[in-house]
Amino acid sequence: MVTNVLDYLEEIAGCFPDKVALVDDNSSITFFQWLQKAESIGTAICGIASGAVRRPVLVFVDRRIEGLVGFMGVVKSGNFYVPIDCKMPDERLKLIVDILNPIVAITVTDTENNILDSIGFEGKRLMYRDVAESCIDDEQLKKVRSRMIDLDPLYAIFTSGSTGVPKGVVISHRGAIDLAEWLVETFGFTDADVLGNQTPFYFDGSVKDIYITLKTGATLTVIGKKYFTFPKLLVKFLNEHKVSTILWATSAVVLIGNSRIFDESRPQYLNKVFFAGEAMPAKQLKVWMDSLPDTSFINLYGPTEITVDCTYYIVNRKFDDDEFIPIGTHCKNMEVLVLNEDNQLVAQGESGELCVRGTGVALGYYNNSEKTREVFVQNPLHNLYEDKIYRTGDIVKYNERGEIEFVSRKDFQIKHMGNRIELGEIEVAVNSMPEVTNAACIYDFDNQKIVLYYTTVTGEESDIINYIKTKIPKYMFPNSIWHLNEMPHNLNGKVDRVKLKKMYESHKDN
Repeated sequence: MVTNVLDYLEEIAGCFPDKVALVDDNSSITFFQWLQKAESIGTAICGIASGAVRRPVLVFVDRRIEGLVGFMGVVKSGNFYVPIDCKMPDERLKLIVDILNPIVAITVTDTENNILDSIGFEGKRLMYRDVAESCIDDEQLKKVRSRMIDLDPLYAIFTSGSTGVPKGVVISHRGAIDLAEWLVETFGFTDADVLGNQTPFYFDGSVKDIYITLKTGATLTVIGKKYFTFPKLLVKFLNEHKVSTILWATSAVVLIGNSRIFDESRPQYLNKVFFAGEAMPAKQLKVWMDSLPDTSFINLYGPTEITVDCTYYIVNRKFDDDEFIPIGTHCKNMEVLVLNEDNQLVAQGESGELCVRGTGVALGYYNNSEKTREVFVQNPLHNLYEDKIYRTGDIVKYNERGEIEFVSRKDFQIKHMGNRIELGEIEVAVNSMPEVTNAACIYDFDNQKIVLYYTTVTGEESDIINYIKTKIPKYMFPNSIWHLNEMPHNLNGKVDRVKLKKMYESHKDN
């Protein structure tokens, strides 16, 4: 029985000690080296943390493998890791540090130490290069390990908070273990696979890459940001590294679909393409499916609070450009409940909030019991025993095939001209236009206006209204339409709607 993710690393290091585990633009390490370095770092943390366990440790990450080694070092010490983007604004980092009061920070560069200085960080620090090869105290590590259980925290990833204060989602070993077991069992990953990582390591989508690698002995190849600026180089990179699987943010898949690079060259070894994070437009997915007819395409869905994914859909048919790609059905050992406003299960075709129960549900928000109580709640279908569910805030419905379809965010649902409208439905209609590459809606509550932003292949404006008049009713037509050269995205790869709202405010003022 696997009760700690280190069980994976130790087993794989024994089976494939000399096999390359992690690769980035500058270096690579084997599974045995990964284990040895993790034990060194774990020993160093134990040495300066005065026996602390189950406490947060900051690990600075970038498009490099040192962060992943640092993660396992933290786990070896009996604590949990918190990935920190090395380019994170100082103000946000200060907020996170204030919430966590971390026992240690692991840095890789002098610049990161300067960042800690700039926010007045007074905690203990370890420089990666100083501790990754240091002495290992086996007895100390064994002593710590004997105290750990599968419900102990493994990592915390910070998401944006509605009040401006970030929330640290705490995930257990059991959540990550069940995710890895399900992914490997369902999709047949083996040590022969090569994963091409796109998702930043401070974003929960990367958890899949990390733990598939640890579970199977696959190789994880970190793809540098520059390759997404030059798609031709990206395809060359995938082929040179023989990448067999990608688990990317939807925005990255859409970016490549819009680039038309597959007209020139195609990935030769790619057999599985997973996408997650936002609704996938059918138009861009069709480009991939037509170009790679022998490749499997899988839509994964889930918020950070349920250990990355709770539903999946293996794409098994073609979709029209104005159709939703389903998010499918529940993952193993997870149950999804679609509840209406009366907290009852929805009827066929009725929309409701997707709620989740199962081992993947997070332990809560670190040091924030008030926000935890708001969304991690008792299952409203009974009160016979404690049965925690997570309310995602996502509106979904079952289609005629029994598949779950994402409709919109709860906070994207508006009342406009007396009608209840899902902004996501407008976005799907606009995204189906041949020349449109991306579309996003916001709502001006003060003036009761639906505001649309969109980008095009040509970089020129399109006649949006004339196209969508056959797709959606008139009361859903955008009242204000803005063409952009580029759609803004946040650090998680999702459309940055906060920035769109700020842009709109400046437009109104002018």
